[in-house]
Amino acid sequence: MSRMLVILSLLCCNVFLPSLADSDDFLQCLSETMPSQLVYPQSSTAFMSVLESSVQNPRYLTNTTVRPLCIVTASAVPHVQAAVRCGRAHGVRLRVRSGGHDYEGLSYRSVRPEEFAVLDLSRLRTVDVRPGEAAVWVDAGATLGELYYAIGRADPRLAFPGGACPTIGISGYLSGGGIGLMMRKYGIGADNVIDAWIVNADGNVIDSVASADQDLFWAIRGGGGESFGVVVAWRLRLSMVEAMVTVVNVQRTLDQGAAALVAKWETLILRPFLPDLTIRVIVQDRHAFIQTLFLGRCSCLLRTIRAFFPELGVTESDCREMTWLRAMAFIGLSSADAPVEGLLNRTNDLSTYVKNKSDYVRRAIGRAGWESIFQQHLSRFGAGLMILEPHGGVAGGAVPDYATPYPHRQGVLYNIQYRVSWGAEANGTAAAAATGWLGELYGYMEQFVTSNPREAFANYRDLEIGENVVGVDGVTTYESGRVWGEKYFMGNFRRLAAVKGRVDSGDYFRNEQSIPPLLQ
Repeated sequence: MSRMLVILSLLCCNVFLPSLADSDDFLQCLSETMPSQLVYPQSSTAFMSVLESSVQNPRYLTNTTVRPLCIVTASAVPHVQAAVRCGRAHGVRLRVRSGGHDYEGLSYRSVRPEEFAVLDLSRLRTVDVRPGEAAVWVDAGATLGELYYAIGRADPRLAFPGGACPTIGISGYLSGGGIGLMMRKYGIGADNVIDAWIVNADGNVIDSVASADQDLFWAIRGGGGESFGVVVAWRLRLSMVEAMVTVVNVQRTLDQGAAALVAKWETLILRPFLPDLTIRVIVQDRHAFIQTLFLGRCSCLLRTIRAFFPELGVTESDCREMTWLRAMAFIGLSSADAPVEGLLNRTNDLSTYVKNKSDYVRRAIGRAGWESIFQQHLSRFGAGLMILEPHGGVAGGAVPDYATPYPHRQGVLYNIQYRVSWGAEANGTAAAAATGWLGELYGYMEQFVTSNPREAFANYRDLEIGENVVGVDGVTTYESGRVWGEKYFMGNFRRLAAVKGRVDSGDYFRNEQSIPPLLQ
């Protein structure tokens, strides 16, 4: 390469990065607009502890990770506005996180070199339950566990159809659509959003997105986080449940017919008269762990199981009747005796690295298929597992595919989450073995899952299915976004890009899988 080409190359690279002076100016801007104790620059002795505080997958907490200039721990909406305005003024983008469950770590790191800051919302966690309205306002930094606890304490007959993991941030959960334990009766999380507050790309607050901008309101309910602005609060519809619900956990080995049980389970999902019954399945090694949540008493559950799934062999002694709140604690904390206050625990585990992928199934795999999956893959690597989340009911058919950005509805049997883990202290060989096994299983499953596109779940972010490319104008290209975007959002992707083009045409809110602006 000639000396002139080297100079041109360097100039091109620097066009889209703020200078050191810009970075200093950004930090100075923050210091002038919010309390200094809320901003942690890299020079702060607390920088790493604050960075690690919400990380759920420490795989990317390494010296090779591109780290933020600082972490802004906003404790009020004006702090969010200030971070956006300072960032826009000085060319520093924001990565936004609440619960920190982004599997690719994009809420706190950048894959490619760039200057950015982390906007941490974990201090914004007020939950205002309004039982008389069967609704709740919840700040974006609250976790599902904190939401469940507040709802259950306010009225034990109220509930929200969320997921099983209590440490997931509510904003990340809803931004990806949010599949959960009661979606067969009440829809996905995003179906139950009534309104939201958002800080837009100009740093202004829209305090009723549902009233002000219907297209934007549609987009934030499942169109992926960190694309359209910073949602700071959500208004959610709550559902009425019975005073007592029933949880049943059953485990069967391959020798006890686990493959046949999973195959029979596949045939039950689309039955329209079983919305109160959710049976999720976790398969690992040579076992199937079958977890049932029934929105009613044990006696009614047993009649249903004996009529439609007698092979499961559930008896009265398997039933645990409890309030909805205690059921969420039992499922989320994996202990029937865990106090419900455990749902408030936000601590994380930095000892385990994980890699996840996802799929959707629209046609039953069948017994022979499950026998082969167990024998050829699951039984060969005990640290790998698959979590099967049933759709059907309201989530799978009553709501159209285009009602929210989440499109995996009509005809979907279930979602698959593939998960593999290894110790943080393990060597590179262990990591390669784990991810290699996952890649082989994912390749094998291609014959059983959806195709054209091979659907994936936005909340299980996976950079292996595609990354954004930034064009010469400094804006993410629409075509690069389509590669991964049509797997997550299918026919809804173009509409999402059009909304992005209108509300953030300069692509300020951006990461490796943010919605690109489609300028029309």
